[in-house]
Amino acid sequence: MDRRTLLRATVAGAGGLALPFTAWPAAYAAPAQNATGPYGPLQAADANGIRLPAGFTSQVVARSRQTVPGTSYVWHDAPDGGAVIPNGSGWVYVSNSEVSSSAGGGASRLVFNAAGQVTGASRILGGTNQNCAGGKTPWNTWLSCEEVSLGRVWETYPLGGAAVVRPAMGRFKHEAAAADPVRQVVYLTEDETDGKFYRYIPASWGNLATGTLQVFRAGTATSGSFTWADVPDPDGSPTATRYQVSGAKSFNGGEGCHYADNKVWFTTKGDNRVWQVNLATGTYELAYDDNLVTSGTAPLTGVDNVTGSPSGDLYVAEDGGTMDICLITPSSATVSVFLRISGQSASEITGPAFTPAGDRLYFSSQRGTSGASSGGITYCVTGPFR
Repeated sequence: MDRRTLLRATVAGAGGLALPFTAWPAAYAAPAQNATGPYGPLQAADANGIRLPAGFTSQVVARSRQTVPGTSYVWHDAPDGGAVIPNGSGWVYVSNSEVSSSAGGGASRLVFNAAGQVTGASRILGGTNQNCAGGKTPWNTWLSCEEVSLGRVWETYPLGGAAVVRPAMGRFKHEAAAADPVRQVVYLTEDETDGKFYRYIPASWGNLATGTLQVFRAGTATSGSFTWADVPDPDGSPTATRYQVSGAKSFNGGEGCHYADNKVWFTTKGDNRVWQVNLATGTYELAYDDNLVTSGTAPLTGVDNVTGSPSGDLYVAEDGGTMDICLITPSSATVSVFLRISGQSASEITGPAFTPAGDRLYFSSQRGTSGASSGGITYCVTGPFR
């Protein structure tokens, strides 16, 4: 019996099956299962090649190596992690560029008015390497993370100001960041097969220049309690940060990260999982695992960037798979496909982010129809989001 079949049997018949392995009790934590989505089935692909539920529409707002309509700015290659930041009269969508420094790595912004029309575009960070994901802060900055060995976090200022490197946040293969204003910390993922999950405690909330980097410590199971431990040398040299603390829990390819309502969710692409950390109870568990979907085909594979809507739903983008953005509803532990991009199987979906009103969802196809970093496309979907 293969792993998926055995795990499905475990979930379906947990009450009558005695398992001698200490890791197995996590299988009883009820990760998300297949369900009909709240917006109904996907319709045929639209003119942009996107399949959406009825009532939703898509538009292209920018293409790599092409001038952003209404501006003189040429959009960057390989658009990746992104976020929406309000600017008083509308909002700004920020997007990383996951290419080398010599090829234009860094981050750019699109400026929108209250009607959702582009009014400007510009570079906010340059000369950096493989800027993959990141996260926005409560003070309206964007943390752009380098996904390279000894990579750094750069704090950028989409509303104006020069980017600043934040070395105290650790030097490792950074992926995503999520700010927690309640505990006044920033959570960080690491894209290694034995990567770790971190939090950064700034000396002063709102100023990331100095602080303490800590790592998540827990057992080998997929649920349980956890603690935090200081990382002795955040510089990561000569010993990588992930090897400095005994008992630090490994995660297979940390990707997106999102905080809301005393919980932080993060994804691991190596095993197609979404993890939920309950910060109020000091426990963690699986919110989704493709091997624990007990009926039908698991809808979400290649899990990558993640964001949340104002309603509390999680939107998880696929790197590959069937090029979906899937919707997970934590309160009912269900998962469904929200949209699918057709004809772009050599790409990945990146940078999902909602406007403050929750009526627009931005995201990119990193390599578009060409399969090359020069073919990236950034989209906006509008419709009756709940």
